[in-house]
Amino acid sequence: MLKFRVFPIVSALLMGCGLLQTNASVAADMVTVKVGTSNSSSDVNIFIADKLGYFKDENIQVTLSSFDSATKMIAPLGSGDLDVGSGSATAGLYNAVARGIKIKIVSPNGNAPPGYGHNILLVRKDHVDSGRFKTLADLKGMKIAVTSPGASSTSTLNEQLKKVGLKFADIEPVYLGYPNHVVAITNGKIDAGLTAEPAATQAVNAGNAVRITTDDVIDPYHEASITLFSSNFIEKQPDAARRFMKAFLRAVRFYNDSLKDGMIKGRTADQVVSILTEYTELKDPAVYRAIAPQGSQPDGRLNMDSLRKDFEFYKTQGWIEGNITVEQAVDTRFIDAALKELGPYKPNN
Repeated sequence: MLKFRVFPIVSALLMGCGLLQTNASVAADMVTVKVGTSNSSSDVNIFIADKLGYFKDENIQVTLSSFDSATKMIAPLGSGDLDVGSGSATAGLYNAVARGIKIKIVSPNGNAPPGYGHNILLVRKDHVDSGRFKTLADLKGMKIAVTSPGASSTSTLNEQLKKVGLKFADIEPVYLGYPNHVVAITNGKIDAGLTAEPAATQAVNAGNAVRITTDDVIDPYHEASITLFSSNFIEKQPDAARRFMKAFLRAVRFYNDSLKDGMIKGRTADQVVSILTEYTELKDPAVYRAIAPQGSQPDGRLNMDSLRKDFEFYKTQGWIEGNITVEQAVDTRFIDAALKELGPYKPNN
């Protein structure tokens, strides 16, 4: 069973009298909710809620659209062509909010509690064998792959650099999607990478990289993955948004019960692995059982300190444009309402 922490959250006023209240005697209308995913394990909670009927229990029918980058969800979320998306709290997200694009961070999706290091710092094996890399201070001057400027992984890498007296300017960032990290390490185009699973394990198993450390050690409870609502969804379908979040939080708890000893091997593991192989492009269940999974926050509390830390790093790099704060991009009303209905998480593992 995965242990978790409770974080302070941003309080917000309820939208109008009785907006988030429920009435069990009144059946909710069936609605269709348009959801953007990355078609990867980071969206496991959405997949669980769909497969196990949690959305249908709330009279919600979801339509899933796949995006190769969370950044590409920003525009359709802003226009209302998507109701819900997943991704990370990037500089691009904050810049979009600053420009008046109405998107809100509404809950965590995956994070890095101790023992659940889903993002792994890799170094080329030949650098380790030759002695070019002996300690983390040897990252200085290296070409290190992260996903994009202003991605949350850049902040994680910066936290590691700070621990050994280095700055982000002391390395040469190379911006690549996670699967391309493996290729770049193999052909010697990069020296290291902060790489998510399963790409990290693939690189290690191929004999091309060495696992150095993980994000749960570098930056415990880092808010690596979040859930986003469009303001159009919030404002025009507030009850559906509340019901969606209730189903989503049920799924988070089901996923949490699949986690044990840093692996997917808890009580619900078989079902979770089956769902992942059905909904994602990775069809080998053995891989999901072998890799380090993302953690979860089964009471849905956002780690606001983590979001603020990332934001301040983005500002130091000049990636934040306009006048914006983290709080302006956050809306916790729906997770608060879901918790009121479901109650606190009770481990069942």
